[in-house]
Amino acid sequence: MGEITFEIDGKKVKAARNETILQVARREGIYIPTMCYLTKVKPIASCRLCVVEVEGLEAPILSCQERPAEGIKIRTNSEELYKQRQNIMKLYDVNHPLQCGVCDQSGECDLQNKTLEFDVKEQSFSAMEQYREYQDWGPISYDPYLCILCERCVRVSNEILGDEALKISPGGYNSKIINVKAEEKSLDWGALAEVCPVGALVDKDFKYKANAWELKKIPAVGPHTSDGEAIYYEVKNDLIYRVTNDYEYATITGVNKYGYTFANRASNTPDDLEKAAAEIKKADTIRFSSVITNEEALILQRLKEKYGVKLINEEARHFQKFLRAFSKTAGHAYYKGTLEGVAKSDFIVTIGTRIADDAQGIKFRINQAAKSQCADVIYLHPIEDHRIQNIVTQYHKYEVGSEESVLALLAKAFLEGADLPKRVTSFFDDLDEGYISAESNIGEEEIEQLFKKSLRRKRKTLIAGKDLFAHPAAENIARMLGLLERYAGFEILLIPPSTNTLGVALICDLDEEAGEYVVGYNAWGDFMLGAISTCVDVNMPALNQQEGTITSINKQVVPTHVARPFDGGCLNDIAAILGVGKKYTIDFTPELPEEAGFQKREFDDLPNYYTATGEEVRGYYLQNSTASSEQKLAPLMELESYDGPVVYLCNPSSQKNAFTAICHLLPHDGRLRGSEQFALAAKIKDGDNVQVSIEGETVEKEFVLDTKMKGTIALMPTFELGFFSDRFESRYRFSKAIIKQVGK
Repeated sequence: MGEITFEIDGKKVKAARNETILQVARREGIYIPTMCYLTKVKPIASCRLCVVEVEGLEAPILSCQERPAEGIKIRTNSEELYKQRQNIMKLYDVNHPLQCGVCDQSGECDLQNKTLEFDVKEQSFSAMEQYREYQDWGPISYDPYLCILCERCVRVSNEILGDEALKISPGGYNSKIINVKAEEKSLDWGALAEVCPVGALVDKDFKYKANAWELKKIPAVGPHTSDGEAIYYEVKNDLIYRVTNDYEYATITGVNKYGYTFANRASNTPDDLEKAAAEIKKADTIRFSSVITNEEALILQRLKEKYGVKLINEEARHFQKFLRAFSKTAGHAYYKGTLEGVAKSDFIVTIGTRIADDAQGIKFRINQAAKSQCADVIYLHPIEDHRIQNIVTQYHKYEVGSEESVLALLAKAFLEGADLPKRVTSFFDDLDEGYISAESNIGEEEIEQLFKKSLRRKRKTLIAGKDLFAHPAAENIARMLGLLERYAGFEILLIPPSTNTLGVALICDLDEEAGEYVVGYNAWGDFMLGAISTCVDVNMPALNQQEGTITSINKQVVPTHVARPFDGGCLNDIAAILGVGKKYTIDFTPELPEEAGFQKREFDDLPNYYTATGEEVRGYYLQNSTASSEQKLAPLMELESYDGPVVYLCNPSSQKNAFTAICHLLPHDGRLRGSEQFALAAKIKDGDNVQVSIEGETVEKEFVLDTKMKGTIALMPTFELGFFSDRFESRYRFSKAIIKQVGK
């Protein structure tokens, strides 16, 4: 598509043929007022403030949805446009309650700002007020008296979140927003409050606590997911009052918006740090969590190199091995898939993940693809999920443990005709497709149907999740995914399970087995350092109390900053006692390993902002180098039978780890959740307290019957186990379980 040239306010500008006038104006730094417009959704065109004049046309046009034509001349401001916009604001202000002094939105209210901008000093008309009921929507509240029906929240609910909870209830002056799923009280509705230009939708927890202008914004990274979400901790008197984001361009997940109260309020002393250093000298192993910065991971690696300690992080080691196996057949170090790529795809396959719980940010992008690209969304998993029925076009239920077989069928279909190495061709030629289909419950005709659908599509993405990384056949699965990216035109996206799993996997030389004496760093051990004061020997700062970088799912190294102070030293101070530390933790930033794709960049030189057109300029991207190639596949493993009760280790979307478990704004439902079929198989009933035993590890849970679930698989959260959850989380997520009623 070629560019066109036209004029805005006498300035010659160029535009791609799919750009709107408003987009071009913003890119060129030319101001056009808006009220309803959001860059991340389709033009809403309800406020009409963005009208502009075009030479030769009698009436103004909407710049948010109209595209320019070659040679036209546009004027963004004139006396007539000013009067028109002023009248629009008068209409908005009709009977709008004058409560700016007590309204939570005051100081950051678009209605307030534009009322002043267009000099609306009085009202020449009014309308009879209607009764409108205040509503409680879980984490947020809705006050229809303040609502201006801009429809931002409705569009975000439908086009981004994908829950389709909000609708317009028409009624003339009595029109309002209704929530058809209000009983769900979704945490992700915090994103709706973010985009509200007035005080109609607000966070209930923040209400009446502080004025917007009193708060200092600290740029940071979403601490609980691997998305690398750009967030702001809004701080006053060293306390975090709320979390916000650049809502115009990005959408915040509920767990990152409301999971901010995990800072460690305890302290440590120089004697504590000396004691910790002595314990590390005595230890032969350090076990640690992936909820750390890249710099902390490098400090741990340096301790390993100097003292010979083993580094144990089971989750990151599984991901590390998977990524390395993937690179052998893909031919490059990292997967090509990105979050933005998912949103622009028109053919999406997910396998090995319960996406609505594991990765809400990716679910948002899948929904965007479904709505804007009319994408085919293929969901492969042993458990159905009613929450994504409106997004998924095809659901295929495979048997537990059969992921390798399912990938083999997919790979054979999509690699048909590709110029594959002989050893790979022989692998697919020898597949017994009939047997595999029967054992995995995925029919050959289903795979063929998927392949035919993909032929009409331009951009294909395959999303692979946590179920695969600790699978007994993980490396073979990874190799097949590498082949699909290299030869079948898929962009593969691997979901790092925790905040910085990818960074840890790239920086640390991880070991498989712990030694005899273990120091735990935000993990269990014989001696524990960590940011949860109730269960550690020496306190450490939490992630929102540190400076450093995180490596996101996008292979992007992004900076995070201190939101709350910590009274005492950090891991770097302990490392300094042991001879490997530096003055500041961020002095390690330019020393992150270049061979892994990191750049020699100082922390303070890393950018962190969005442009006016929504382009993200944060940190830098890892360099995707060529990897040594090994084009071969191993024979398929014999499928194991999973008869009887099976539990799936899966935290709900509102919980991720030991740190979210101590956040008071997040729901804390850690019950075992299963269907009637599961209850019958396990011989339990709704409300029973049960003992769940998996390979020698035992935990007590309350069982709750979920009528929306099917089959003999139950969902088992582990977040409430704190630092001990990885005793369960480090294994394949589906497990045969022995379940007994407590006391029997």
